[in-house]
Order: sequence, then structure tokens, then C-alpha cells
Amino acid sequence: MFSLEQIDSTFTLFIDRDGVLNHEKFEDYVLHWNEFQFYDTTIEALAILAPLFKKIILVTNQKGVGKGLMKLEELENIHANMLSAIQKGGGKIDQIFYCTDLDNDSYNRKPNPGMAFQAVQMFPEIDLSKSIMVGNRISDMCFGRNAGMKTIFLSTTHPETDYPHPLIDLRFENLLTFALELKTIRKS
Repeated sequence: MFSLEQIDSTFTLFIDRDGVLNHEKFEDYVLHWNEFQFYDTTIEALAILAPLFKKIILVTNQKGVGKGLMKLEELENIHANMLSAIQKGGGKIDQIFYCTDLDNDSYNRKPNPGMAFQAVQMFPEIDLSKSIMVGNRISDMCFGRNAGMKTIFLSTTHPETDYPHPLIDLRFENLLTFALELKTIRKS
């Protein structure tokens, strides 16, 4: 059974974007920076998590680009502004991987593990067996499992998701509740 006590500073944190860091648009896409809204607790959570993990990697499906609803430059602008705000708040994201593919069978589209293996290729020191995927959907949990990671489900957008669940190791209300609990354990 996995517990927060097992996590040490050699672990890598993989996180989803929409519904984890920012408000998800219901059945729609965040297309511009002015539509991107952090949760009130995100910046604080990332500042707490930054020193607790070797790497923090963002992995996000972005079909809106593939559908032509937004340009790749707009996605990169959202991410540049997002990273700037996170860094100003004392947090970090070491790398962002995104998949714009429309095909659900794409190797790089979650729940398939391609983005995790891209991260390992860029950062060979990442050990996926010492990595955690944090997300708000079962597809995030499948991604984590498919890559050999532990999984943490945040009930931000889908509180009705059953727990215990075979794909979910731990469940928290949001990123901050996870960060504060991990910080408390690490200090003890």
C-alpha cells in the first residue's frame, strides 16, 4: 500500500494542468491567457511542493490546438505566463509536455504513457517507479499506471469518482491539501 511517507526528495511529481492548477472549462478549452484562471491555492501549493521533489513535470492533453481552435503560439503564451506566475510565487515546473493529437490512440495522448517517456528522455535521472501522477480524471490515473507511477487523484472537478478505486493510490481535495500533508510528513 502506497503512502505519503514513502515519498522522498528523489521522487518526480507529474501533474495535469486543467482541473489541477487552473479552473477547467466545462466541455471546452482554455484558448487564451485571459481565460486561464489558477485555483486560489495553486501558487501556494506549488511553492510548498517545489523543494519536496527532484523534478516537477506538467503533462497535458491539448486537443484544442489539434482541432484548430487555438494556435500553438497561444498555448505556449498561456504556459509562459503560467510559469512566470508560478516562479514569482516561489514554485517551479521543470518542463511542460503537451499533446495536441486528435487521435485518442496517440502514444503521447494521456492515458497513453508517451509524455512520461519524453520526460525520461529529457531527464534520464527520472525514475518512473519513484514518480507520482497527480490529476483530476481517471485518464490521468491510467496515464500514471501505464507509465509505472503511483497516482494521486484530486477531487476538484470529479468529486463523484469512487474511492477506493483500483487506479487511485491516494485522494485529496486539491493540490494544496496534498502539498500541506506531504510537507507535514516530511517535517516529522
